[in-house]
Amino acid sequence: MNGLDLNSHWKTVVSTIQDGLMIVDQTGTIRFVNPALAKMTDYAPDELTGMPCSSLNCDVCEIARAPGRGSWCVLFQEGAIPPHRCTLRRKDGTMVPVLKNAALLRDAEGTVIGAVETLTDLTELNRRDLQIQSFTRELADQKGFQGILGVSVRMQKVFDLLANAASSDAPVLILGESGTGKELAARAIHRLGPRRDKPFIKVNCAALNEALLESELFGHVRGAFTGAYRDREGRFEAAHGGDIFLDEVGDLPFSTQVKLLRVLEEKTIEKVGDQRLIRVDVRIVSATNREVAQLAAEGKIRQDFFYRINVIPIRLPPLRKRIEDIPILAEHFLERLRKKSRKPVQGISSAALGCLMDYSWPGNVRELKSAFEYAFISCHQTLIQPEHLPSEISGGKRKASPSTTPKGSTLNDQKRQRLLEALQTAGGNQSEAARILGISRVTVWNRIKKYGIDLEKKVSG
Repeated sequence: MNGLDLNSHWKTVVSTIQDGLMIVDQTGTIRFVNPALAKMTDYAPDELTGMPCSSLNCDVCEIARAPGRGSWCVLFQEGAIPPHRCTLRRKDGTMVPVLKNAALLRDAEGTVIGAVETLTDLTELNRRDLQIQSFTRELADQKGFQGILGVSVRMQKVFDLLANAASSDAPVLILGESGTGKELAARAIHRLGPRRDKPFIKVNCAALNEALLESELFGHVRGAFTGAYRDREGRFEAAHGGDIFLDEVGDLPFSTQVKLLRVLEEKTIEKVGDQRLIRVDVRIVSATNREVAQLAAEGKIRQDFFYRINVIPIRLPPLRKRIEDIPILAEHFLERLRKKSRKPVQGISSAALGCLMDYSWPGNVRELKSAFEYAFISCHQTLIQPEHLPSEISGGKRKASPSTTPKGSTLNDQKRQRLLEALQTAGGNQSEAARILGISRVTVWNRIKKYGIDLEKKVSG
């Protein structure tokens, strides 16, 4: 290094870096802070020097500090604390979000003489995240279509098809995987069409057996079957003048398909147990998550029935094929949950949003909604982080929320408690407990031995 003595210049070096830096002795007394940390906390460097590190009221340190030992931190037991988010209290009492990292300092003989902490101010990052989400909310308000959100090219084409279909009276078949919003699309057609002031009736064709389904659709007369003590109006009669939504139409039995053909072609129905024809004026909107064209080709659904319901086909894209809509959908669900709850959650971090964008979403929008309901329960911070999402979405990254960890517990106490909770949830299954914690099965086994956990007493009992 051409004779450069780094030891004589270390203060100059740490004074120029943008991150805050603090050095404490073995008792937790602050011995040095750099200008960046002083600016971050609004203290002068000489004000902080000589103060206990607890004066900054780090929310994580309140948890990590061992009981009965003053400012002695479990950092001195563990040797290091990995990077994590926390908050510090400024001189004026306000809080500043930071990313904190800490490690021990040792002398030439290996004796611990103190510790060093680096702190990165996250204020601007959080502000930008919230600003982006605010802009996204505004965009979502502008880009909604009858309660359906989407700015992607695929969804804009769907919106055009829905608007055009609404002006027609021809049967519509909505195709799409479970959770893509087929019922929302059907309701949009109804609200935009000339029948908007008439009934919108929904029938789940997969929820009833053949006998009950025909009675549900067409009604029955008294004495038509055991238990038919009076005449009953069917869904088609109830929908007269309006729209009927036949969900999961691909599961209809052949006999019901034949009767629906009459409705489609002749606009008449017969109640179960009666031969009188009843005229109905109903527009049929069907939906299915099955490939009905293939079912028709294989003879599993009547081709004539397929052709009659498939006059205007509209296919809803799965969420994985319109990932550019995820931020808007995420903000929508977040805003709805915020209105229902008093929790301080204000938004979602960029890292968590990245997890959402990378996931394949087999359950589509319905699964995304459920993921946010889970995250809102798990999160006790202002921003949802990856660890607050379900493990299959976050990649198994999990950690306990600071606000749920008892004050005065050491990191080992916390690890032991989390392991016990995971084992109890998993019914003693170590592999499942490892999945819950986001660690390997070997690590679970090692911790069971380390903490002396008796599975039969602690879990089974």
